[in-house]
Amino acid sequence: MARAIPVGCTHPRPYTIAIDSANARGFQSHAGMKLSVYFQSKPFFSKRKNGVSRAMSAVSTPLSVNANRGTASLGEITKPDFPILKQEVNGSKLVYLDNAATSQKPQFVIDAVREYYEAYNSNVHRGIHFLSARATDEYELARKKVADFINAAGSREIVFTRNATEAINLVAYSWGLTNLKAGDEIILSIAEHHSVIVPWQIVAQKTGAVLKYVNLNEEEVPDLEQLKQLLCKKTKLVAVHHVSNTLGCILPIQEIVHWTQKYGARVLVDACQSVPHMSVDVQQLGVDFLVASSHKMCGPTGIGFLYGKSELLTSMPPFLGGGEMIADVFLDHSTYAEPPSRFEAGTPAIGEAIGLGKAIDYLLGIGMQRIHEYELELANYLYQSLSSVSNVRIYGPAPNTTSGRAALCSFTVENVHPTDIATFLDQQFAPDITVLSHFTITWEQMQVVEQVSIFTIQKMRWMLSLKGLKILSVSLLHFSEPIIGLCSSYFRIMSFFCFFKFKFVFKLR
Repeated sequence: MARAIPVGCTHPRPYTIAIDSANARGFQSHAGMKLSVYFQSKPFFSKRKNGVSRAMSAVSTPLSVNANRGTASLGEITKPDFPILKQEVNGSKLVYLDNAATSQKPQFVIDAVREYYEAYNSNVHRGIHFLSARATDEYELARKKVADFINAAGSREIVFTRNATEAINLVAYSWGLTNLKAGDEIILSIAEHHSVIVPWQIVAQKTGAVLKYVNLNEEEVPDLEQLKQLLCKKTKLVAVHHVSNTLGCILPIQEIVHWTQKYGARVLVDACQSVPHMSVDVQQLGVDFLVASSHKMCGPTGIGFLYGKSELLTSMPPFLGGGEMIADVFLDHSTYAEPPSRFEAGTPAIGEAIGLGKAIDYLLGIGMQRIHEYELELANYLYQSLSSVSNVRIYGPAPNTTSGRAALCSFTVENVHPTDIATFLDQQFAPDITVLSHFTITWEQMQVVEQVSIFTIQKMRWMLSLKGLKILSVSLLHFSEPIIGLCSSYFRIMSFFCFFKFKFVFKLR
């Protein structure tokens, strides 16, 4: 029998952590925590045979471009490409475990963004001089790279956004507010990211549409039989993940699209955890909308994209108003540009888009299938190793189930608080760990004050003492009250306290 899990909370108190594939083999010994582990492979780059852009000429190639070192793992081969991994933290070599939150950037991508600002920084689509023309060419080339990467029918089906969250909101406010009315139904699963759930809650409140949720089955994956039962003539949209960012389950999107199309409904897919890790073909999947983020695929932050079928984008009104999204402006009305310009008001994130294009070059240099196969190898090893540890409870489907499992593993260790282990690892082994509980935790799950261990408080005393501070008293405040007196420089490590609020009174020693 599946556990009752609150909406948007696939399991209690998870970490979402990504492990550098080069360090994966040694991780199983540090199993005393609750976390989601996502292997973000960092493939080497090989130059494209054709279509090398002008901006590429001055950009350095990855250090590992010629490093095919016998039996070395993909992680070992590509690690030199990432300059951030060369540093030491707390006297130990940096081990980055947070790729599920954001991936690190190879030198190739960093150089491309820097070259834009150093060599041809200019606005796009509004100048005829050399710099503007070059910037426009590179910006639109990045759009084409995205379209080719996911096999869209053309570049006009790709809209650049700030991130996947904005892309979902674009669909919600533009398509949703235009097409939904009272009584219409939107189907989601309880395993969705809040970026998928919240926009449709807002639209439902504005339009009177009804949200329907698919629960988890015994394998702890969205119950597809329940999904089929929920589909009806009232269904107007199904919004689901391709790969769950907490359970690791892979949904059969092509089948879901087939079932949904029988009722004339649309399908929106959150592909943030699939596009960087496997081949994704939107035409084969048949989806109406698909979103993803650059920063999870070795690209810059601040840029993501929306894929939408051309006929749908053409029928949708603008999301934001301003420059570039208009055709003509009159005193009493305006006419709008064709997509994708219609949805890209104002000056876009030009350097970031170019960086995204270079990140795609980097990933394609090795091949998405090879990345996927390597990650599955690591995931199976991790799953088997964790399964052999006593008092460890793994969430989501097993790798050999029919539903499939991505390179992600969420687990808990009985009677061990995750914050204690994360703090210990950060100080002793220097892995960079971030608690991403802001989209997976509910207050009801955090009411047990005993979950705050003495070890956690003692660890805080020790860390503050390094800066010459001494804690005089600690008191528990009620939920949602701001933290008082906690040094912001330690907030990353003590991110647990964003739910249980503590007041720290301290002074210089």
